[in-house]
Amino acid sequence: MRVLLWILGLSSLANALWMLVSPEGWYRNLPAGVPDTGPLNLHFVRDIGCAYAAVGIALCVAAEIPSARRGVVYGTTLFYGFHALLHVADLTAGRLPPDHWLVDLPGVFLPAILFAVLCLPRFHRA
Repeated sequence: MRVLLWILGLSSLANALWMLVSPEGWYRNLPAGVPDTGPLNLHFVRDIGCAYAAVGIALCVAAEIPSARRGVVYGTTLFYGFHALLHVADLTAGRLPPDHWLVDLPGVFLPAILFAVLCLPRFHRA
């Protein structure tokens, strides 16, 4: 669990850094079809970058402090889960093209599923 949390935390921090330092580069070059979601809003991309930074820091802390893991994993699951539900809502309402079911799979849906699995009691035994 420790290594996995470090990997996930550092990945979130890398994404956050990209969003904060180069929001336009992130918007245009992330292989997730971000321009399909609407026009670039630099402030909004940086706002979300702050959320990814908070999640990344929390995951890295939880990697080293086992007693923090359950709460951090639950909170991170809410973040990724709500993010995934927003994409499902946009897809089912036709606000995103149908190919986004696959486009969003690696960066939106799989993280939400992974964190939901990490909420299972077997990963939080004392």
